[in-house]
Formats: sequence, C-alpha cells, structure tokens
Amino acid sequence: MNTVMERDMELRLVLSPERSIPVPARLSYRANDPYAVHIEFHIGSEFPVHWTFARDLLVEGVFRPCGHGDVRIWPTKVEQRNVVFVALTSPDGNALLEMPSAAVAAWVERTLRVVPPGTESDRLNIDEALAELLAPLPADDLWLSDPWQSDESQDGDA
Repeated sequence: MNTVMERDMELRLVLSPERSIPVPARLSYRANDPYAVHIEFHIGSEFPVHWTFARDLLVEGVFRPCGHGDVRIWPTKVEQRNVVFVALTSPDGNALLEMPSAAVAAWVERTLRVVPPGTESDRLNIDEALAELLAPLPADDLWLSDPWQSDESQDGDA
C-alpha cells in the first residue's frame, strides 16, 4: 500500500535578518519512496518549485543542526518562537526558509509512524524490481541465437 502524507503550511522566505515573506508550501512523504521528503513551494510562478531530500535530514534537523552542501537544517528561536531553518543551495540561487517547529515535528512524527526508521528498505521491493528488470524479453532470443548460421558444407557432400 502506498501511503502519501501531505501537509500544507506557510513558510517564511528569509530575505534579511529583519525581513521575510510568506511562502505557501506543501510537504509530502510517500511510503513507496521511504527515504525522501518532498517540498513544493508555491512562489507565484506558473510552476511550483520542488525540492527532494533525505527524510533523515528533516528528522534530525528538528532537534539539532545537520546537513551540508545543498540542504542544511537546524532548529532555533525567532522572536520567542521555535522554528526550523532550512537552507537550500542550487546553481540557480540560495534560499533560507523558516518553518514552524511544532508543525514540522508533528508531520515528521506521522511519517515515522507510517514507515519507522530502519524499515525503509522493506518498502522498496528491490527483489521484485530486479527480477522484472532482469527478466528475459521475447526479443532477447534474437541476441541469444547465433545470427551467422554455419554455411560450411559437410565433407563428402557436393
């Protein structure tokens, strides 16, 4: 069964220490893609911006700083509010997003109940996928047969 968990929330895009703007976003988790979380940002353009990263980063980032490179996450306080910062880096630019800590933590906890840590690989059906990938196809008979039939005549014939 493919369980999908989504949560719409308003994030804040931090422009400077004094200024941020609201950004509607949707967090998604799919049990058949158990290692990843997806965030879709609706920034007023024709198409939303999508980011995918490891669920473990978000799980850990609710409690302590983690990540490096393209995705970094850490908890902090802003004006007496508990928040989680997510720093995203791409060739197109950088973004620092502020997420409400309680809402993110509750959503992450729900994903952990659906697919507990350490059981993610059970959801991938790797054996079935490999069997399907490696299963012979009817066209494979063409490759397995000898395309150059021997045209040598046997001795004594002619």
